[in-house]
Amino acid sequence: MKQRKWFRVLSIYSIIYTAITLLNSVLYLCGGIYEDPSGNWHELDRAIILLIGAMAFVLCTSLPIKPPLLRYVVAYIPSQLLAFAYVWFTGLREPLAKTAYRDIGVNFTGLFLLLCARNMIVCAFRKKGDK
Repeated sequence: MKQRKWFRVLSIYSIIYTAITLLNSVLYLCGGIYEDPSGNWHELDRAIILLIGAMAFVLCTSLPIKPPLLRYVVAYIPSQLLAFAYVWFTGLREPLAKTAYRDIGVNFTGLFLLLCARNMIVCAFRKKGDK
């Protein structure tokens, strides 16, 4: 992969991680919680899950599969399973919340769909610009 693409992926990863962390902090503060109950492990877990998602996005934009929807599905399924496996392994370290799998499923899927929609829009504008 070209250096420019890696820089773009790292930038997107950093921006999303920062936005999610800030949103999480604001929600905790609005709920009257002034410290993250899960502490530093929660931050590391978030970073690893986001890394799985970022690599899945790189995969879905790099696979030579047509149509794009099939390419997204091929990238999504194993990455979502990897995210679930990671959550399961964190359960060996500490007890999981009752909604851990639902939360990771909803959050991972939502972010993945958002990135795929963004990619489809960018590709559509590029094709219009080429004409």
